[in-house]
Amino acid sequence: MTYNEIKSRIVFEDNHLLIFNKPAGLLVQEDETGDPCILDVVKDFIKERDAKPGNVFLGLIHRIDRPVSGLVVLAKTGKCLERMTEAFKERKVKKIYHALVHGIPNPETGTLLHYHIKDGKRKIAVLSEKAKPGSKPAILQYKVLKTNNHISLLELRLQTGRFHQIRAQMLKNKTPIVGDLKYGAKQPNPDKSVCLHAFEIEFEHPTKETIVKAKAPYPKELQIWRTHTG
Repeated sequence: MTYNEIKSRIVFEDNHLLIFNKPAGLLVQEDETGDPCILDVVKDFIKERDAKPGNVFLGLIHRIDRPVSGLVVLAKTGKCLERMTEAFKERKVKKIYHALVHGIPNPETGTLLHYHIKDGKRKIAVLSEKAKPGSKPAILQYKVLKTNNHISLLELRLQTGRFHQIRAQMLKNKTPIVGDLKYGAKQPNPDKSVCLHAFEIEFEHPTKETIVKAKAPYPKELQIWRTHTG
């Protein structure tokens, strides 16, 4: 990513935290592939922009999947990292996702409850209608925002934060996310992304008595987002 591309994706920043609109395909945290990740990309940007001679502190507070786009909150101080990590853990952060899915949910507004087990070997989420040993509840609320040519734009609000939860629950609801081959889509997107976008986030600032609220524009790189959100 170029300097200007990174700059254009910063949707909020102050001395304590930075909110970044992650493109699909960019890792949040370094993994075994050795590919660039959001921490390294943004650290290098800050180092260049601010002409910092030493290391740049940047803490990862939460994650979204590599093929998913949208808002990621990063901590610029240790105090912010500690307080924001606790806020996420205590579910004091409001997160809204938007997704393009195949089909139209019935009803068009509702709550999904499944029981979730992470299959570490296959790296997938396995859901069931009834609780099983080792399972945990997975709950989300959904609402259809618009429908066009049998593809629906959904608003999704998580009540729990399980591994691949939204992607697995959309498959279980028979409305798989566009491009998500791992969870029921028939065709991939050209850029290997899935049409799931961390659209909005809201929380109390970790050091001030103010509310931080940010939104991320839809991915403009993919035609299907432009077609179904315009």
